[in-house]
Amino acid sequence: MRALLTGATTFLLLLLNTLTLIGPMMLIALFKVVLPGKQAKAACSRGVMWIAETWAEICKAIFALMTPTRWDIRGDQNLRSDTSYLVVCNHQSWVDIAALVQTFNRKTPYFKFFLKKELIWVPFLGLAFWALDYPFMKRYSKELLEKRPELKGKDLEITKAACEKFADMPVTVVNFLEGTRCTPEKQARQQSPYKHLLRPKAGGVAFVMAALGDDLDALLDVTIAYPEGKPPGFWALLSGQLERVIIDVRTHNLDPALWAGDYQEDAAFRAGVQRWVSDLWEQKDARIERLQKEW
Repeated sequence: MRALLTGATTFLLLLLNTLTLIGPMMLIALFKVVLPGKQAKAACSRGVMWIAETWAEICKAIFALMTPTRWDIRGDQNLRSDTSYLVVCNHQSWVDIAALVQTFNRKTPYFKFFLKKELIWVPFLGLAFWALDYPFMKRYSKELLEKRPELKGKDLEITKAACEKFADMPVTVVNFLEGTRCTPEKQARQQSPYKHLLRPKAGGVAFVMAALGDDLDALLDVTIAYPEGKPPGFWALLSGQLERVIIDVRTHNLDPALWAGDYQEDAAFRAGVQRWVSDLWEQKDARIERLQKEW
């Protein structure tokens, strides 16, 4: 009963926070659409981001008040809000989003996710994602691509267009390289060579680097680990049943050679980026194994 009351109260507080701030956010977003001039649109974008950061800070306060979860944040914390970062992270649960908020909000520019197109229909949040210029991706199955080969590469075109929009201001671009939440069933279906991860997809991150390139200050390699390797559902966080989350942050300098070629047309360059991603993922898999032994 206590968990139910905690979860319900936490959810209602988060909903109240969202409903209170989404109105001003949408108003500024509409001004951004109708106002002429690049400077006016940039000012509106900054206003939307400020509201989003305020919303995230209030969410952090709600979790601190209502739940016992300890966010065990480790690694590099010399972060800046006036430059752009590329974040790569493993993905196991919706709690991952809360972990990233705890780690980066108001320490780096407000982050952008690449979202499934269906999420635009989520009440309230879909409108917020639109206002924040989050790029919506449409995934095409292998079977559909075989029937309609003209769709091949469309998701990467969306990635490139979105990142060109990001180039006008500092941004933290978050890329879940696995493309979906990792589960044992998906690992088996993929025949993943990793113990704790799905196979990474290098194309999206390659286009982010190609579009932002020299504007990126660093790569933030984030590894999230949960007790006994069992990712919790979001309800476990809301209801106070999640004791600790480990978030390990490693900062890497980015080699300009990673965006110096044509990922789609140059096979040798593409293979080099894929090797770089595979090396990151091998290190991350080993890191998760070590972190999980702490419980």
